[in-house]
Amino acid sequence: MRAFARRIVSSQETGLVVVLVLLTITLAALAGSHPDRETGATINNFWNSHTLIQTATDASFFAIMAIGATVVIISGGIDLSVGSIYALAGVTMALVLRSLGPMSDASTTIIGLAVAVGVGLLCGLLNGVLVVGLRVHPFIVTLGTMWMLRGVAFVATKAESILVPSALTAVTKAPLGLGGGLYPVPMISMVVLTVIGGVYLSRTVMGRHIFAFGGSIEASRFSGLALNRIQIGVYAVSGLTAGFAALLGASFYGSSSSGDAQGYELYVIASAVVGGASLIGGKGSALGATLGALLIVLIRQSIRTLHLDQNYEWIVIGCAIIVAVVIDQWSTRLTARRLSRATT
Repeated sequence: MRAFARRIVSSQETGLVVVLVLLTITLAALAGSHPDRETGATINNFWNSHTLIQTATDASFFAIMAIGATVVIISGGIDLSVGSIYALAGVTMALVLRSLGPMSDASTTIIGLAVAVGVGLLCGLLNGVLVVGLRVHPFIVTLGTMWMLRGVAFVATKAESILVPSALTAVTKAPLGLGGGLYPVPMISMVVLTVIGGVYLSRTVMGRHIFAFGGSIEASRFSGLALNRIQIGVYAVSGLTAGFAALLGASFYGSSSSGDAQGYELYVIASAVVGGASLIGGKGSALGATLGALLIVLIRQSIRTLHLDQNYEWIVIGCAIIVAVVIDQWSTRLTARRLSRATT
């Protein structure tokens, strides 16, 4: 029991939860309040159901993609194309549904899900095949596909915004009994995918193989692991999560365009790294990615709430990435020293 408690206390996820709680308390204290128009009751500008659910909704799109990106980073790779996959999956889904014309709500939802996730999966497989087949660093490959896929989306839509059928918007914006303009579906999807990602990474054979691959490629090779299949698989997972995030995003906002998710690469990678994923591979978690996304969005929210210049957002997020990497390297060195002392 003590060992379990010690592991919980020392985990990076626990540290992130503490930071999130402290930041939330600070924002609630500094945000001020306003009277409710109907009841006259005093409402905190930050600590209220609308702001909290909207903050979680904003984080959900980053977090879902960050879970897939974390799988890639654990394997020692990187995926810069997630934003472009998001855009292409969204516009493809919108174009297909527009071309098919009116359908039942159930058919629209099923086809939209299949197209968005399918396009994301195919793009992820393309990244994986290129990385394995060309033997080029994933940074270069995904940098190239980032431009290629967004270019395809731009040409396909002719830079127009494509409306999404109202049936999809109705599903994504379902109040689920909350009412009052509260839409918890993206938040619930984020939680569900975090659980699925956690189980996949920690409780499945494929998940353990990904950690082994990222920890040591040579050891994995000598262990007889299917290295090419693992590498292709992690990019497929990243593409799949980007496609699902595109479905949620396009449905929630009611349209899709080739300019969607531009710059999301920074937020997604920042969420994964701040969440504890090591850029050298072998370390990371789905829960950490989600908590990292929540922290990034809370930082953005704090800048708006405190009425600071929004350009500070990039400065703060950049600093957060550097601090997270430095802490990770410091923790790795400390662990190595402890192990060396234990063996001597």
